[in-house]
Amino acid sequence: MRKHIVIGLLAALLLAPSNMDAQKKKDKKMEKRGVAIENVTANVEQPMHEVKITNPAQQLYGEWDIVTLRKKKVYSLERAYLYLDFAGGYKVYGNNGCNTINGSFQLSGNNLKFGDFISTSESCHNVTNEKTVMHTLADVRRYTVETQYNAEYMNLMNSKGAVIMVLKRHNLDAMNGPWLVKELNTENVSDLNMRVVIDAEMQTIHGDTGCNIINGIITLDPAKDMAIQFEDLKSSEHHCDRIDNETALLLALERTESCKRINQNEMALLDNKGSIVIVLQRLNLQ
Repeated sequence: MRKHIVIGLLAALLLAPSNMDAQKKKDKKMEKRGVAIENVTANVEQPMHEVKITNPAQQLYGEWDIVTLRKKKVYSLERAYLYLDFAGGYKVYGNNGCNTINGSFQLSGNNLKFGDFISTSESCHNVTNEKTVMHTLADVRRYTVETQYNAEYMNLMNSKGAVIMVLKRHNLDAMNGPWLVKELNTENVSDLNMRVVIDAEMQTIHGDTGCNIINGIITLDPAKDMAIQFEDLKSSEHHCDRIDNETALLLALERTESCKRINQNEMALLDNKGSIVIVLQRLNLQ
């Protein structure tokens, strides 16, 4: 993971609520605006609920992060994930934690088998060995899907029914696309030119602060629900009267640790305390 911008960490410390009363006031203010305040973490462990698969092409399609491998957490230099592509003819793409992989899969009911893998040949020294990932994929014979805290998990099992790999739905697709910055640090934003475009797949962010063009990268933590961070943010650095608004936006983006859907057209970006720092409103450019 790329190094965090130091000023973002400092801002998170300086701008965090100093007491519970201040936080409650912010929550009440956001609730009045229709934002449902939810805890990022829960005190009570929720049980897993099995999902009935009736339409695999819709329910399994897309990107899944590899989170555990033979009951051990996956730690790798590159994000380890699988992309199941039904439209392309039962193809699987992804990364084994070091190299890009391509292959195919066979699916019948709850029976699942991977094969025909090819990969790039980069040399890595990961904590989780990429060969272990590939050997485990070769042993997969069945699968089930479960949900917990609105997150989806796919359990991959061997021929004996033992879970040998757990995947987690890459759940940031909802962030993709163009957005208007509607609120910044609980204040309404009047500048309709303050916009960002987020590409979770390419892990990039571009935008217009109303003063300058900004570009940056996105880092994801598959171990956390809806975790997203914006790093290496760069501005075209033109001076203008709205430079304070731009600074506030950049600091808020650097403080962001996760996101939460408000409604169909709005997303909230939250800091490491679960406080909303930015509210985005989806733009329809059609």
